[in-house]
Amino acid sequence: MNTTLDKQNIQQDDFFNSSIYNNEAAQFSKQQLADHMTYQPGMEQLDAQLMQQIITARNNFDYTKYTAADVRQALEREQCTPEDFAALLSPAALPLLEEIAQKAQQQRQRYFGNSVTFFTPLYIANYCENYCIYCGFNSHNKIHRACLNKTQLITEMENIAKTGMQEILILTGESRKMSDIKYIGEACKLARKYFKVIGVEIYPVNSDEYAYLHRCGVDYVTVFQETYNTGKYSRLHLAGPKRIFPYRFNAQERALRGGMRGVGFAALLGLDDFRKDAFATGLHAYYLQKKYPHAEIGLSCPRLRPIINNDKIKPLDVHERQLLQVVCAYRLLLPFASITVSSREYARVRDNLMLICANKISAGVNTGIGGHSHKQELGDEQFTIDDNRSLAQIYADMQRLHLQPVMAEYIYV
Repeated sequence: MNTTLDKQNIQQDDFFNSSIYNNEAAQFSKQQLADHMTYQPGMEQLDAQLMQQIITARNNFDYTKYTAADVRQALEREQCTPEDFAALLSPAALPLLEEIAQKAQQQRQRYFGNSVTFFTPLYIANYCENYCIYCGFNSHNKIHRACLNKTQLITEMENIAKTGMQEILILTGESRKMSDIKYIGEACKLARKYFKVIGVEIYPVNSDEYAYLHRCGVDYVTVFQETYNTGKYSRLHLAGPKRIFPYRFNAQERALRGGMRGVGFAALLGLDDFRKDAFATGLHAYYLQKKYPHAEIGLSCPRLRPIINNDKIKPLDVHERQLLQVVCAYRLLLPFASITVSSREYARVRDNLMLICANKISAGVNTGIGGHSHKQELGDEQFTIDDNRSLAQIYADMQRLHLQPVMAEYIYV
């Protein structure tokens, strides 16, 4: 596992995660790789000012300078500022986590009451053209690949709809060749017959393509930037369109230009310094919402998970207290934003986060291709999950916590 590349990076990087590297990645990274900051042909370019603002803020974020007094001052403010947000993410905030959680819970109740919105992910293809060394779908990982046809899509959607679910998030691997925009659009048209709210989490596309998907019935787009450390990003994404950092960064803005009513943001916690990545994620959402005041903002807080052929992957120093700190900080910076906690986390962790600061939860999750029918799972999953509860089970658990399950928060009339 420890290659020359690993040793060099360990010396240069305090947040080097050896659990996601292997010899193949180390050797591949020595090749002449494409510049990760240069757009490829066909990629729509937007103004780089926001991206540079976020990257600069992230790089300059010195969380060791904050004190307990800074954290208390942040908690006293009616409106959290980016500087307050930085203090809430600092190590100085951990001893005050209970007070932070109480304030976050107050904001959650103010904007969402006791409601919890339900959705389920629907993976329709797992072909991928990218070499992202931490992801189970990456093109160098030997897994069973599949892409659902129309009949299989209908079977999946019918099985999900029978559970009472009314919102789905459609996901693919990142391959334009094997799951092109037309294919995704047709899947979304089918989904509109069964569900009231549809999101997509696919490879980034241009504004006109987001407009097409919106016409096909898509309400919102989620894109994980993974890490906002541009240097680390280039070491983790060795090949494929995803390697191009600025194109991915601007995906949410292109989606809004394409008519989407909502966009979601996330860093994959554990790839790099989680405090800096959480800071950049929050700022990205904060400033884009200022630019597009009508946009519905969503945040996710995923941690690294094991994958097929690498069950050793772990998120380093992002433990449950740190996760709670991040999610509470998100809630205080953007009290109106929807915050999702995925099935990557244990049931206990998810339930507690719903009570305190999050408001959206996935249920009845299967990350394989064709897994919802329980008969036709055709392709392997992207990562392993820790909460296997059915929709009915989570629904009942939320009620026991005196939370109100909501199956659809938006209905077209």
